[in-house]
Order: sequence, then C-alpha cells, then structure tokens
Amino acid sequence: MTSADMWSYTATVAPGTDLSGFTVEAIDGKIGKVDEATNDVGGSFIVVDTGPWIFGKKVMLPAGVIRDVDLDAETIFVNRQKDQIKNAPEFDESTYGDESYRSELSGYYGPGGSGYTE
Repeated sequence: MTSADMWSYTATVAPGTDLSGFTVEAIDGKIGKVDEATNDVGGSFIVVDTGPWIFGKKVMLPAGVIRDVDLDAETIFVNRQKDQIKNAPEFDESTYGDESYRSELSGYYGPGGSGYTE
C-alpha cells in the first residue's frame, strides 16, 4: 500500500455516503463510532470516538485501512487490531488536517510501520 493509497477507500463507499455514527469494528472487536468522515479524493479518513474503550479518545484512521462497509448494519470493518489503533499517533483536533500529521499516520499504518497489517 502506497502513501496515496492509504488515504483512498478500498472498500466500496458511494460518494456522498454519510458514515457518521457508524460502528467501527477492528479485527478483534468493536472500537467505537464514527464521529467524522470525509470522501476527499486522495485524502479520505474517518475519526472514531472510542468512548470508554480508550478513555474517550478519538483516533483518525486513513480510509485505506477500511476493508469493508456494511451500509445495512451501519458498520465499518477496519483491517487493524485494537492495540494497533490504540497505539497510533495521538489525535489532535487542531492539527489533524495538517500534512505532517497525515504523513505520521501514513508511516504508522503503512508498510514497515508498527500499525501495519498485511
């Protein structure tokens, strides 16, 4: 997966689909609900509110880690384990749009990063 692929949906998500409120499931269980989602070409991501799972933190997941979306069940399945998501670079609402933060996430979730899963 290249850095550009990291920020594009591989699962079928129709343009304009609002994923807000969808449940998010990691490989090993539920991690929270989508607080925000984008459909930007080459820059798509979801922000997940983890609730009590990791003390109310939010995490940003590049669209490329999404393996499937079940629109009927309103569930997003990500190709990462809970610990990989929990240990991701910290989400900061004031800087999550910055290219440097996205590069950090690409390095973490991409090949060779500790959050990478084949």
